Amino acid sequence: MIGTFPRIPSGCAISGMMSRRARHMTGEAVIKSIALMHDRSNGLGGGFAAYGIYPDFKDHYAFHILYNSKQNRIDTENYLKDKFVIDRCEPIPTRNVEAVTDPPIIWRYFLKIEEKNLYHNNQLIDERDYVVNVVMHINNKIDGAFVMSSGKNMGAFKGVGYPEDIGRFFCLDEYEAYIWTAHGRFPTNTPGWWGGAHPFCLLDWSVVHNGEISSYGINKRYLEMFGYKCELQTDTEVVAYLVDLLHRKQGIPLDLTCKALASPFWKDIDKMKPEQREVFTVLRQVYGSALLNGPFSFIIANSGAMIGLNDRIKLRPMTVGVKDDMVYMASEESAIREICPDLDEVWAAKAGEPIIVELEEGVKV
Repeated sequence: MIGTFPRIPSGCAISGMMSRRARHMTGEAVIKSIALMHDRSNGLGGGFAAYGIYPDFKDHYAFHILYNSKQNRIDTENYLKDKFVIDRCEPIPTRNVEAVTDPPIIWRYFLKIEEKNLYHNNQLIDERDYVVNVVMHINNKIDGAFVMSSGKNMGAFKGVGYPEDIGRFFCLDEYEAYIWTAHGRFPTNTPGWWGGAHPFCLLDWSVVHNGEISSYGINKRYLEMFGYKCELQTDTEVVAYLVDLLHRKQGIPLDLTCKALASPFWKDIDKMKPEQREVFTVLRQVYGSALLNGPFSFIIANSGAMIGLNDRIKLRPMTVGVKDDMVYMASEESAIREICPDLDEVWAAKAGEPIIVELEEGVKV
């Protein structure tokens, strides 16, 4: 007998929007976009990343931190005082939302680094490496404390709930940003908890993800060789760290960084022209442990760019739309047209081919 079966979406929802001229927008539009894909979530995770939200502290590292208890906060703040100058610290503003229950303690810190702290064994270390080490220490060594984001002039807002409820909880309609990304989570093989919601961030990198990283184990072990620690109980965490390692630390261009994460198949490399074949052969051989397997579509952002990337056979959807200087990416075209019905261009992202959108030349943030 033929019955009626419920619609089973392909897990999770992602949405992103960027002004290439760095025009600021409130969080209302991105909340509306991600809310349209409500059925892709199950209420166990929602979150947002926003860029340009702290113009008065744009030269500070803005740490958003979750705490399980007041003592966890005290322990973390004692550690932060030893590592930074804390110019301002406060609870992140929230409002009561009936659907968001039992939130942790959530604070933000605006931090500067004294140059003397950057010397280790009489050698000057990169301040971004210094910040990464602090994040790794908090997440791994201080019980009940988890860093949501740690970049300059940006922040992550995430928790357990549907994304539209999380957006209202964090008052995102009162923030203005030139890049917004959003995620609605449908956890499959990892727990739904406040620290495990998307986005995952490190410095000014943020990642939202629809799908599953089946190569998580080998990616995690590879990252640990370079001092990264994966403790947030969600496979997507490795993506933020891999992008930081390959692009920031090792200087690989963004397009090749994406190609390392979603490398062409060997059969396709064999068909390339000699110069191109040599590049991708080296990429596969050197960065094989950074290759991401499994079904995925990502939106990756930093202060100057928004990047869309699908897995190599496109097992998860992604649509891209353009209107004037605005670029939109989402799991469904309807989520873009909900906030911008009159698009200049719209297309489906191709398997393994990154869409890299950068600020217009000369635009400063």
